[in-house]
Amino acid sequence: MKSLSTPSAAELQTSRRDKQKSTRQIQQQHALKTTLVFWGFVGPLILGLIVFFYIPIIWSVILSFSTARSVVIPTGFVGFDNYKAMLTDTGFIKALLTFTLFALFIVPTTFAAALGLALLVNSAKYAQGFFRSVFFLPTACSYVLASIIWKMSIFNGSSYGLANNLRDALFHADPIAWISTPNPPWYWVVLVTVRLWLQLGTYMIIFIAGLQDIPRELYEAAMVDGAKKGWQTFRNITFPLLRNASISVLLLNIIAAFQAFDEFKNIMTGGNEILARTPLIYLFNVALTDQNYGYGSAGAIILTLIIVVFTLIQGRFLGFGRAD
Repeated sequence: MKSLSTPSAAELQTSRRDKQKSTRQIQQQHALKTTLVFWGFVGPLILGLIVFFYIPIIWSVILSFSTARSVVIPTGFVGFDNYKAMLTDTGFIKALLTFTLFALFIVPTTFAAALGLALLVNSAKYAQGFFRSVFFLPTACSYVLASIIWKMSIFNGSSYGLANNLRDALFHADPIAWISTPNPPWYWVVLVTVRLWLQLGTYMIIFIAGLQDIPRELYEAAMVDGAKKGWQTFRNITFPLLRNASISVLLLNIIAAFQAFDEFKNIMTGGNEILARTPLIYLFNVALTDQNYGYGSAGAIILTLIIVVFTLIQGRFLGFGRAD
């Protein structure tokens, strides 16, 4: 029988080094594979953000300090002249006033309707998921498509439009030219209702999430203390604890009002555009119709700064993110 020889210390050390080297190689291969997979998924997203988001923003800032007509290449440096001209432009100021009026209509209406709808859906004992889906479904509809339906079918100025048919059936009233009537401005009914129908479901979901985050124990304790269901519990428990959800709805709603474009562009067509023209519509005409890219870029930067400042002030004033 052969006796088994004990490995020497040098052999053990060599074997240990080989194992460590093999382990490091496996770890390096795994790390390389993980890195490649990560950049394979994230790389296209980052590239898209750089090419289609950050570069256009930087280039827009450059154009805003330059003269750029008919080409998107600066042809001369003008400093803050574009900004000064835009801030004194009556068309831009009127567009901001149009936004203000639109926000006064749409923001409180959406807030109240979304909150009321959320309270009704959240209190439903049966088919709660069904009602959430039904009211959320309009958010999947295209703004362009909804605007065309509102203009051509529901608020058609002829006697065949749905709204005029209802007025005739209920009040025997004459048809109204909803979009082209400047006085009274019936076109606001068209613009506000289409936006309300399209975005109501989104804000309803935000309120439902806030309602479901309120502990049930608070309501039970209130009932023990003699509180009654309804307005009393809503005023003292529900609405205060919906503060963050309420602020989110207000902020998102106002930003969306600033960015209103599709419904105004597709409903207020032709000569009716002058009746209600939002800042984005005005800047669209300046930059793409008149091809004054430097002037339009200055307006876009001004509008962005207005949105940012307004959002920060509102969030600060309302205490967004503060603990309940």
